[in-house]
Amino acid sequence: MRIIAGEARGRRLKDVPGEGTRPITDRAREALFGKLHDWIPDRRVLDLFGGTGSVGLEALSRGARHATFVDRGTRAVATIRANGAACGFLERMEIIRQDSFAYLEAAAARGIGEAWDFVFIAPPQFKDMWSTALALVDRTAGVLAADGLAVVQIDPGEDRELALERLERFDQRRYGRVMLCYYRLRPATGDI
Repeated sequence: MRIIAGEARGRRLKDVPGEGTRPITDRAREALFGKLHDWIPDRRVLDLFGGTGSVGLEALSRGARHATFVDRGTRAVATIRANGAACGFLERMEIIRQDSFAYLEAAAARGIGEAWDFVFIAPPQFKDMWSTALALVDRTAGVLAADGLAVVQIDPGEDRELALERLERFDQRRYGRVMLCYYRLRPATGDI
């Protein structure tokens, strides 16, 4: 696995030891950033269930301002740190060893601060964790910037409609056994 484009192009990324993570395929990551390439510079990124950190690191390589990585695994956090160091991005990164759900809940309780422009959600498969994480992003005001995107990585067999209040799915793409689902905040409605 390598960084595909940008200032760290070609840098090899380490995998998390063991079988607990499922990194996004290069094909799906290339397609994701092909879609976001003009939009990603100077954005703030939240990479939940960070794993290897490949999505947040790719965003940084392509000009994102800052990336926050959250993963509860000690080996995943060490891998993200090693990959960030190899790319030269540690100064633009925050790495948090915590459960992603607990992180979102704690952030909501203490106040978010500056919202994230791009939230990437890629939890372990077939445990319905993606819908729980997306529901937390949906109901927690201030997580996602007004013009932000949340992207969920799932197996196509996991896909289902969710009852979301603030977010709407506006696109989905399938790359073999990887499906990327794109969400944004619904346009505000009401009387003027």
